[in-house]
Amino acid sequence: MKDTKRITYGRTSVYNLNYHLIWGTRYRNKVLKGHVEEVLKQSLYDIASKYGFTIAHMEIGKDDHIHLLVSAPPKLSVTNIMRWLKGISARHLFRECPELQTSYWKKQGRHLWSPSYYVESIGSVNEQAVAKYIDDQRKKEVKLE
Repeated sequence: MKDTKRITYGRTSVYNLNYHLIWGTRYRNKVLKGHVEEVLKQSLYDIASKYGFTIAHMEIGKDDHIHLLVSAPPKLSVTNIMRWLKGISARHLFRECPELQTSYWKKQGRHLWSPSYYVESIGSVNEQAVAKYIDDQRKKEVKLE
């Protein structure tokens, strides 16, 4: 039997589309910590709210990449979701976090994020396993050091 809490009802569709998204900073600079991490997380939640998708789980890994579990309606493509998340968050972080200027010093043509990303579609069976994996990112990092 399906878990109806995970199903979303739209005007013309019923769906449960979930994606595991991962992307990293350019040159794998370890800048996603402290104030930058707080601003980034809030920015990503604001972007999701504005564009009509939800972020169920989010965590930073090794201060240089981010994991998200996103649920989106079928009308939104993963490409657009990634474009919004990376583009808007980078612009917002450069404006709000002057400490990023030491790692990304160019005023023109600076890029916070690596141009690539990873996406995996998540079925209802794997959703809890991926959510736990994302939530445990910081715990794994502490154990490794």
